[in-house]
Amino acid sequence: MHASWKRNTALFLGSQALSLLGSSLVQYALLWQVTLQTRSSVMMTLYIVAGFLPTFLLSPFAGVWADRYDRRKLIVLADALIALVTLALAVVFTLRGTELWLFFLAAAVRSLGTAIQQPSVGALLPQLVPEDQLMRVNGIQGTLTSVNMLGAPALAGFLMSVAPLQVLFYVDVVTAALAIGLVAFFVRVEARPRAPVQEGASQLRELRDGFGYIRGHAHLVPFFLYQGGILVLITPAAFLPPLQTARSFGVEVWRLTAIEMVFSVGMMLGGAALAVWKGFDNRMRTIVASTLIMGACTLALGVVPHFGVYLAFMALFGVAMPLYNTPAMVMLQEKVEPAYLGRVFSVMTMLSTALMPLSMLLFGPLAESVSIERILQVTGALALLLGLLAPLHRRLMSFGEPRHALPEAQPARASGGAVEEEGG
Repeated sequence: MHASWKRNTALFLGSQALSLLGSSLVQYALLWQVTLQTRSSVMMTLYIVAGFLPTFLLSPFAGVWADRYDRRKLIVLADALIALVTLALAVVFTLRGTELWLFFLAAAVRSLGTAIQQPSVGALLPQLVPEDQLMRVNGIQGTLTSVNMLGAPALAGFLMSVAPLQVLFYVDVVTAALAIGLVAFFVRVEARPRAPVQEGASQLRELRDGFGYIRGHAHLVPFFLYQGGILVLITPAAFLPPLQTARSFGVEVWRLTAIEMVFSVGMMLGGAALAVWKGFDNRMRTIVASTLIMGACTLALGVVPHFGVYLAFMALFGVAMPLYNTPAMVMLQEKVEPAYLGRVFSVMTMLSTALMPLSMLLFGPLAESVSIERILQVTGALALLLGLLAPLHRRLMSFGEPRHALPEAQPARASGGAVEEEGG
């Protein structure tokens, strides 16, 4: 690992923070503009689908690219694609005014850029950071993301109130250009060898081999099944509190703002705690602890009668989120062979991008006939049960052990018999 890894990592994290700030401003602006212009739940649903479906569909191929090509260049390409679309949108709005169909097109194209960027970012960090510092660095990255979640909505609302919509788009272009400059000219990345079996392989073959690597890995399959279960069970707590608050506590805007703020502050505290503490030696124990906290908080959100107590549990839920997300990222960065890391991260991107919006197709309509409190009680209890049962799954828990403690995996062949696992 290069001696200047701290400088490299700081520049990289700074570039991603800049990129995320600009993207968040535009994301909020587009969402709010669709809401204000249409006041239609159908249009909102279509916009959400336009924003996640391209990421879901492209992620497997983006994972192949992250393993096949220079990950730093892919990150630059994704930022440039998003910036160019945003710039074109700003110019059209300046010349012709806002047109609704452009919002959906912009959301879809920006989603393609996200699909390319996320697996590359997750897979690039181990090339920059020593293994024993991955938890701390991912914790810092999570804290920066939480700061963005806290500040970006307020900044977007302020800019939309004092300037035309396209001003936010120009801000995104500027932040993207700065991020691209930092990554392209100042971040140094060590070369990584490609697995011999990948040389000359087609992209479809590499995609098939990536899924074969996951299927043949003794720890990845139960890990992704566990992650999928958690994502489904926390969906009501992630999406329904604003509606629950309006129904049960009052329709004042400050209440909805307070929910978002305390959750973001909780995430900041959780990320900062991980940057210092680094979690349990067994990463899965940290994830299970987070699962139990999230389950208990979800259950509590379904029973507490006082809004102040409700906010306290929302904040605690926010603290638990980095305790789940960060160790999950680090486990993959530590245990997956570098040649397959992009494709494995693409599966994580697919799960995190699609499962929660798809779950809302169930929980959203259900909330019209069943009280949100009851939905939260049931999903919270199931999340608690999943957290309590997880330690009984020895293979799942052993995935979280430090590398030297993980038993050697048996060789496994991917589909087509072309890829051999060497321990992971």
